[in-house]
Amino acid sequence: MIFGRKQRKPISIPAKPVKEWKYATCNYCSTGCSIELGVNEEGKVITSRGHAGADVNRGKLCIKGLLEHDLFNSPGRGTVPLMREKAHLPFAATNWDAALDKTAEKIKEIQTKYGRDSFAIVSTGQLLTEEFYALGKLVRGQIGTNNYDGNTTLCMASAVSGYKRSFGSDGPPGCYEDFEHTGCLMAFGSNLPEQHPIIYWRLKEAREKRHFPLIVVDPRVTMLAQFADIHLPITPGTDTVLINAMMHVIFKEGLADEDYIAKHTQGIEDLRELVQSKYDPKQAQHICGIDEDRIRHVARVYANANSAMSIWTMGINQSTHGSDGVANINNLNLITGNIGKLGGTSLSITGQCNAMGTREWSSCSGLPGYRYLEKAQDRKHIADFWGIDEAFFPAKRGLAQTDIFPAIESGQIKGLWLVATNPMTSMPNQPRIRKAMEKLEFLVVQDIYEDVETNKYSHVFLPAAVWAEKEGCHTNTERRVNLTRNVLPAYKDSKPDFWIFKEMSKRFEDRNKVDFPENAEAAFNEMRELSKGAGRTLDISGMTWDKIEAARGIQWPYTEAEAAADEARLGTVIAIDNKTRVEFKGNQRLYTDGVFQTPSGRANLICVDFVNNNECPDDDYPFWLNSGRVVEHFHTRTRTGKIGNLNKFSPTPYMEMNPDAAAELGIEHQSYVRLVSRRGDAVVMVQLTHRVGRDMLFIPFHFHDCVNRLTLGLLDPYSRQPAFKQNAVRVEKVDQKEAGRLNLERRTF
Repeated sequence: MIFGRKQRKPISIPAKPVKEWKYATCNYCSTGCSIELGVNEEGKVITSRGHAGADVNRGKLCIKGLLEHDLFNSPGRGTVPLMREKAHLPFAATNWDAALDKTAEKIKEIQTKYGRDSFAIVSTGQLLTEEFYALGKLVRGQIGTNNYDGNTTLCMASAVSGYKRSFGSDGPPGCYEDFEHTGCLMAFGSNLPEQHPIIYWRLKEAREKRHFPLIVVDPRVTMLAQFADIHLPITPGTDTVLINAMMHVIFKEGLADEDYIAKHTQGIEDLRELVQSKYDPKQAQHICGIDEDRIRHVARVYANANSAMSIWTMGINQSTHGSDGVANINNLNLITGNIGKLGGTSLSITGQCNAMGTREWSSCSGLPGYRYLEKAQDRKHIADFWGIDEAFFPAKRGLAQTDIFPAIESGQIKGLWLVATNPMTSMPNQPRIRKAMEKLEFLVVQDIYEDVETNKYSHVFLPAAVWAEKEGCHTNTERRVNLTRNVLPAYKDSKPDFWIFKEMSKRFEDRNKVDFPENAEAAFNEMRELSKGAGRTLDISGMTWDKIEAARGIQWPYTEAEAAADEARLGTVIAIDNKTRVEFKGNQRLYTDGVFQTPSGRANLICVDFVNNNECPDDDYPFWLNSGRVVEHFHTRTRTGKIGNLNKFSPTPYMEMNPDAAAELGIEHQSYVRLVSRRGDAVVMVQLTHRVGRDMLFIPFHFHDCVNRLTLGLLDPYSRQPAFKQNAVRVEKVDQKEAGRLNLERRTF
């Protein structure tokens, strides 16, 4: 948003003499755009462009991708390792051996004194997949703590949990091409034009060629809601009630696909009984805020479509009912026969660029390749492959990220290693998180940027290389594995994350001497071998880096047999160039045969009964507080806040407020206000708009010392994901001069 700007400079595009284009995959959201980086005669990256031959983005990029080349020399980057004895003391520069020795020594010291699980590790969704695999091998195979998770718990854990509960395995069953075949699309809490602009472009293009109904379920009039045929402004946190009421109508009016249900699902009797006895639209409308006629109409439109698909993002996931919401979306698509068919799917729109990669290979929630710590045969398989004793593995998963911080608070966890994550901005209930961080005996921060907010509390800082200073793969929302080639050497004395994990592994060989991969491509080949197995969905054994680049990404599963068939059809010589795309397609959809990853081979229909544990508005805190993305920024703004042409469009946090509600409180457009919740307060600028109702506010979540001072840390019982979206606040007037000073101070890196 541009506030108060009257004059705009004319756009000028300077000439950029490119000597060579290097292939990469965009490192922002999960869309998975193929990108080319232009390198000049001096070896400097000077521009970015979308790859026209890539199936995902077909030459297009959003504003973040177009400016991604500015990352390499952005201000605040880490240059050398840093150490200090206490967090209040100044850092001293050191060398890599000293920093890694110190880190390994402190990990061992804490584990010896307090137990193996007293040291925790939290990673990210933004590393390359080979780095995730290497980190998992280090943590699970050598360091041995069971308190190991990723910041993807804040965004995708409910999707993972819902997929596992319904289908027996993680993994989105559909793809972007389903937009081109669907007869109806329902979007739950997903604002594609700002969250994932290129996915939205794919959707928009499909609707221009062949119009189909677009239904958007969102409390706010988002950009996607403005483009929809039907907008359902639901009461926050009640999506499961709406879906149950839709299923009530579908069963009552005989619109369910009874043949599919009988052949491929289990649990139909209990589900039918629940929704028919408790979720008549006459009652449901008073909970979810959508009138009964609209519920019936939407249910009929969805069920009568030749195929129908659902997408969702954080509006579903970031809730105490997130996992139930995903399971219920799956229920809706299973009872209408919309899984594993053209245009029919439950497609979670993933948040981070490689959240799928960490789900698949990092071992955060289990073992590599969607294997489970809880299964003895899986523990034995990985232990044998890595050459360690299977007894070294725990028999079940440890704490999720959102449980690790309370465990610091209560003294169970004494040390922490953070890899490319910034909990001092991203975690809810920031006052509580700050107090927990202050209790740590030892904190390691591994990040691209030295000035990341969480580094204020660290004892060791490890400067990591950024994106295309490394090489390896991402997996996108539609299970497409794509490649980033190395473009530049690491900045100053920063190092690729893979190198850091490999060097740290050497310091834990006294526990287990594992065969650590020599480089990222060797790690990928280990992953290929581990992915094999009869009936496995996550099979990448037919992929190689060269094939991935030649195809501009390949969707898994892609087996050795499928690769051999493609080679027989296309030839074994792979010519990689900028213009020719080789058709190694992989499999676009899962469960096309109706066989799922459950013991019975049938999908589970899950009974979801709504319990209202949302923090709802009351007399003291009369407004719902919602949060979300803006197109110019990514997550905690550590990268986009350093890029001038992104930051200037959204330089400061703002609050969307309904003009009628503002008038009642005497609040003016573009003034500052103070928001207060039961956890804390925040100062923001007001933008008056009818995009939100009279009892609702919206704030972008990207800014430090802002919305997460207010949010509630209440967790989903299955996924342990926080309820960022359902919070109650009040609005107070504030001294404008002091608020402006605070805002400027807090937005300065």
